[in-house]
Amino acid sequence: MRATGPTWEYDGYRPDEERLRESLCTLGNGYFATRGALPECRADHVHYPGTYAAGCYNRLTSEVAGRRVENEDLVNLPDWLPLRFRPADGDWLTPDTTPVTEHHQMLHLDPGLLDRRTRYTLAGGATLLVRQLRLVHLADPHLAALRTEFTADGHPVDLDVEAALDGTVTNSGVTRYRDLDGRHLTHVHPGTTAPGTVWLHCRTRTSRIHFALAARLAAEAPVTHAHEACRAVQRLRLRLTPGRTVTVDKTIALHTSRDPAIGDPLRAAVDRVRAAPGFDELLDTHATAWEQLWRRTALEVPGEPGSILRLHLFHLLQTLSPHTADLDVGVPARGLHGEAYRGHVFWDELFVLPYLNLHLPEVSRALLHYRHRRLDAACHAARELGRRGALYPWQSGSDGREETQQLHLNPRSGRWLPDHSRLQHHVGSAVAYNVWQYCEATGDIGFRHGEGAEMLLGIARFWGDSAVWDDHLGRHRVRGVVGPDEYHDAYPDAMRPGLDDNAYTNITAAWTLTRALELLRTLPEPRRRELTEATGLEPDEPDRWEEVSRTLHIPFHDGVISQFEGYGDLAELDWAGYRKRYDDIRRLDRILEAEGDTVNRYKASKQADVLMLGYLFSPPELRALFDRLGHPLDERTWTATVDHYLHRTSHGSTLSGLVHGWILARARRADAWAFVQEALRGDIADLQGGTTGEGIHLGAMAGTLDLVQRGLTGLETRAGALHLDPVPLPELSSYGFPLRYHGHWGVHLRLRSGLLEIAVPASDRSPIDMRLRDRALPIHPGETARLVLPE
Repeated sequence: MRATGPTWEYDGYRPDEERLRESLCTLGNGYFATRGALPECRADHVHYPGTYAAGCYNRLTSEVAGRRVENEDLVNLPDWLPLRFRPADGDWLTPDTTPVTEHHQMLHLDPGLLDRRTRYTLAGGATLLVRQLRLVHLADPHLAALRTEFTADGHPVDLDVEAALDGTVTNSGVTRYRDLDGRHLTHVHPGTTAPGTVWLHCRTRTSRIHFALAARLAAEAPVTHAHEACRAVQRLRLRLTPGRTVTVDKTIALHTSRDPAIGDPLRAAVDRVRAAPGFDELLDTHATAWEQLWRRTALEVPGEPGSILRLHLFHLLQTLSPHTADLDVGVPARGLHGEAYRGHVFWDELFVLPYLNLHLPEVSRALLHYRHRRLDAACHAARELGRRGALYPWQSGSDGREETQQLHLNPRSGRWLPDHSRLQHHVGSAVAYNVWQYCEATGDIGFRHGEGAEMLLGIARFWGDSAVWDDHLGRHRVRGVVGPDEYHDAYPDAMRPGLDDNAYTNITAAWTLTRALELLRTLPEPRRRELTEATGLEPDEPDRWEEVSRTLHIPFHDGVISQFEGYGDLAELDWAGYRKRYDDIRRLDRILEAEGDTVNRYKASKQADVLMLGYLFSPPELRALFDRLGHPLDERTWTATVDHYLHRTSHGSTLSGLVHGWILARARRADAWAFVQEALRGDIADLQGGTTGEGIHLGAMAGTLDLVQRGLTGLETRAGALHLDPVPLPELSSYGFPLRYHGHWGVHLRLRSGLLEIAVPASDRSPIDMRLRDRALPIHPGETARLVLPE
């Protein structure tokens, strides 16, 4: 694999890398995406073609370890890719069954195009060169196209070609889920509408979402139809003379019953594919749409880091594009690139929305609407615990109920184990944080006073009601939760899961309560009255929030912030010994469980937990939070805390390197780059050992973009001003990007050689209030400010 400008290239056919390539060569447009699988290969232990439509889930029940468990999955849709070929009446050609002398894949990021070339060796000394161009259309989100060019050398070849829409697919792309039922599609019916055009219609088994695909095949030879069970099949025979290229174009349209403004998805798909232009015109309009999107979003970073960041942005935009603004979807943690995490929505939006807020705020707003539409479900979950307010689920899918699995498989031991990660109640604070950050970045008063206020107050009510007073400590406590670390879900030898006073959970709860109080003070009185009446907010609740936000217990040990109460009493792990025995100990929890031990006994973290506080909050804001809680946080204590967890974290999550790099860029710059590199390479090098082949890590990819946008610049959108506090990182010392801020389009920020340049395009907007450390600088539309940064 190598990057050449905006092109990522893969040479040679390597079956052991195929799943990874398929994930990284996924093409999508925010509405649906298709993995970069070879069209002549079916799903097996090497290949996994998969197509996923945003927000399309189905729920099935499976028998696992003697228990019936229910899981909801992002559905693998009928495969539109199949296009296979063979010498007339011979065997079908694939790189697994036929020698190849050339195999080259190129992912062109700028136009969103996958370019593949393979040369097959045929009997009698002839060769067949196959070139394919693939796109998932960015301008029309329902279209995709595959152009296949065949060129024979040596002697003439009669070539049989078969194209299909395949409805026999299942969800089977993740090995550890294969004991679970993955047969989501039913009532699969193929058909023909006109010469060269076929369709496939089906629905999901329980959610009853209808899917329709229509395919048009264009070639210089006549096309015949020969449908099979659950497959719409088209066939043709080509006469290839040496040196002459023959082209076959396959264009498909996809609609679902969740689409707006259609009556019947099958008719919509057939009509759309019939009206679709040819491949060349589709490519032109597709490339134009990408060019426009790049102008609004792209980072300008030189060298290899810039190439990786552009790939990360490409995959972010393929998952969450302007089309997302019309959909009821959240942020799938693994993109639309595979089936890991079942396509669920976690807290990863915490790492995604800050970037989108300043480029595609309409997409951020839509993603927050996903949470607002599920506010009633969150309130129901809180009531089930006997509490007021809103408890958002750790894993969310179609309807807002908790989708976290009850059991998870340890592949190392083969045992199914209880999963307690649903106790990560801090996901509510992540939603609150995203609401607040979106409003600060956009100035969207309507959302702030409307849906945003309803969510923020609901989450605050939950924290206010969850805190219990401890007479001995003289503080409020939050008991029975799990923090971001995830390794620790119980105390050693405890009969029940959950931990007390997770520092991250309590600090973010205090922040949420404080922001909710600020919102109540600033709401127009009629709106405040409406909210109070609608939610049944008691007159004494704001006073309780004020008290709790100042008295939540934050544990310390040995001069550092404790991850949770009792953390300091845990045993130290023999880190050197485990690294020597296992080399890769990122998933230390699985290693210890397979040994009959548990990570709950040790001071060992999977990923950043306490240190997440330094990711969310600038140093001044973090100090203010601790001051409010009566715990002055000086630089010495924070530095000691960073060092403590730095040496006790296995980085079993791609988010961990990102957070550590972000924090060390300010706390210990010399060590930051190693973690930044890990965050950049997490997916392209598959550092988590095979997980990227199951889908990219969207939060980590977006987080690296935000590392440049906000982390290195110290950029904050706060109180109607744009705050900057750049930190020099020698390896990333030159960068630039556009911003969309408070109605200003195309604000351009560039840092180079210690010079910061901010250009505000001409418009009728008010000046931007820019704050650089202790300096205030209004920048009027049409002006460019140039500032020399202090060493």
